[in-house]
Amino acid sequence: MADSGKPISSLGFDTLSDRLRKSLACDTHDAADNTNKPDFRELDLGSPVSPLRAGPGPAASTSSSSSGSVSGRTGSGPRSGSGTLPGRSDSAGTVNNHSGELSVESSPTFSAGGSRTFKPGHKRSDSRGGTVGSPTIHSGGSSATSPVGNVLPSGNIRPSGKPLTTGMMSSRSSKTEVLSLGTGNYGHGSIMRGGSATKSAVSGGENQFSAISNSSNSRRSSIDPEDLKRLGNEQYKKGNFTEALNYYDRAISVSPDNAAYHCNRSAALMCLNRLTDAVKECDLAIKLDSGYIRAHHRLGSLLISLGQIENARKHLYFPGSQPDPNELRKLQAVEKHLNKCTDSRRVRDWSSVLRETDNAIASGADSCSQLFACKSEALLKLRQLDEADLNLINAPKYVPSSSQTKFFGMLSEAYLFFVRAQVDMALGRFENSISMIEKAGQIDPRNVEVAVLLQNVKSVARARARGNDLFKSERLTEACSAYGDGLRFDPSNPVLYCNRAACWFKLGQFERSLDDCNQALLIHPNYTKALLRRAATFTKLERWAESVKDYEVLRKELPNNNDIYESLFNAQMELKKSSGEDVNNLNLGGKVVAITDLEQFKAAVASSGASVVLYKMSSDLQCKQISPFFDTLCTRYPSINFLKVDLEESREIGDAENVRVVPTIKIYKNGSRVKEMVCPSPEVLQSTLRHYSV
Repeated sequence: MADSGKPISSLGFDTLSDRLRKSLACDTHDAADNTNKPDFRELDLGSPVSPLRAGPGPAASTSSSSSGSVSGRTGSGPRSGSGTLPGRSDSAGTVNNHSGELSVESSPTFSAGGSRTFKPGHKRSDSRGGTVGSPTIHSGGSSATSPVGNVLPSGNIRPSGKPLTTGMMSSRSSKTEVLSLGTGNYGHGSIMRGGSATKSAVSGGENQFSAISNSSNSRRSSIDPEDLKRLGNEQYKKGNFTEALNYYDRAISVSPDNAAYHCNRSAALMCLNRLTDAVKECDLAIKLDSGYIRAHHRLGSLLISLGQIENARKHLYFPGSQPDPNELRKLQAVEKHLNKCTDSRRVRDWSSVLRETDNAIASGADSCSQLFACKSEALLKLRQLDEADLNLINAPKYVPSSSQTKFFGMLSEAYLFFVRAQVDMALGRFENSISMIEKAGQIDPRNVEVAVLLQNVKSVARARARGNDLFKSERLTEACSAYGDGLRFDPSNPVLYCNRAACWFKLGQFERSLDDCNQALLIHPNYTKALLRRAATFTKLERWAESVKDYEVLRKELPNNNDIYESLFNAQMELKKSSGEDVNNLNLGGKVVAITDLEQFKAAVASSGASVVLYKMSSDLQCKQISPFFDTLCTRYPSINFLKVDLEESREIGDAENVRVVPTIKIYKNGSRVKEMVCPSPEVLQSTLRHYSV
């Protein structure tokens, strides 16, 4: 150095400490005086985690280092653009916080008065040369809207007061860098130095992993069950009960010991007709909170619909509450009709029993299985067996009760099996009947009615089995006696009457057979086997009109039974013969005769009985549609002659009968036309033929 003999100060050099201070400052002066520049170029590398964007305006701002932190500058006064880092401008006015910003107020070292305590020599200057009192550190112009408070800065943050590390000055610090834990708002890419800086992010210097675990637990429990309940209530009001139930289930999964959630769940279950589950939910709500009035009232309403009047009264009149007036009226109405039903059943007034059960169901006990069973019992006694069976099938499912409630002096569940056993026995389902009454006996072994019916069912089943064995062995008289023994235990059993009628029929005692058939049909009017046996008996007694009548009913019930079809035709033939009609040209039917000439046509329609003629054309669409149905009708009405005339082949027949439109159907009786139908529907045609079939 040429001037090495001069003092350093006289050469314009600063001391080492001054050079170091100036190297960290970005102060700028006039271009001619700016001789003391840093010995390295400060590059804007940006944050390696979250990009730092340029500020929104050209206003002068405080400079920041490449890592986004502030070095303690000592320069003052305005700075020219030559000393400002590109893309590093902070607003001089009010600063908006964004997702990547950290308010200094959130720093653990921020004073209570709202100003940060800076170390000497580390004051931060604004663009006006003054000291900033409550500054914020920006990570860039992010437009995210994350919470402002309690967040750490985005980008690489260097602790304040530390000199900028460069390749010329020092080697890279050996301190580790860790992701900031923040206060549960992790995710903005903040990196902090290890050591004391890390501890400041966790209150009280707690372990990092403990903080992460606590944050995770907080997120898992962030679902508010009250919000779920509110959403469930909204769906419930809209009538979306399945969706409401789903929300209540989720609320219960978060807070299973909340009685209100269980009570609301029971309401949704009631609307879905899941009464068993609804009762359980109300019981659970009361178990969790014994003084929960709404749960008591809801359970009381449920019990009214189930016909459990005494239990319902206990919950509706829960101490400290007033029952709902509507529920109270419903309770009183159901109780009144149940009492009348009990009195009527005691005196075997089954018509009154039927009426009062209907009234009790209509008054509010519409889910009471026992009332439906009582109605079936009344229908059975009134000899409406099919209706009694159907009513039991459609009855609500039985809801078990923890209390030993009784119905007509019998345990509630036992009464259901008691009625089912009676209906099964009347319909000939003896094995099932025995099973049902045995179950009733197990539930209520001390009840007299159950015990008596159990003995009767077993006796009737034994008598029927013995009679059947004797009948198969052709010991018909003894079989009649066996069936009679069974009728002494159950005088209203149609199966035993019908079986005994079969014995009398084989013995040739047709009048006695007819009596037993009539008795069986009186008890069970839709008993097909008894009706078939009576039709055959009428035939043996040559009572043709009654025989035809029974066979016609059977023909409707069993349209594909050829035996019934043939028996009906024979009975119709005999009925015509008995009235003096000529039946020589009648045949068994089942076939439509095609007519091709006028003479053949005249002979066919002139025969005794009714003849129905279809005038058609093979090319016509409507004729093609009705022709197959016309063919099936001839098997249903064998006493009628069915004829077809194709006008494309036999135009002279159409002209003689004045047929202008096809399809046309005409009915003749004894050679004279009695009915004409143009393009009839299948229903009209069948109804008309039924009128002329006898």
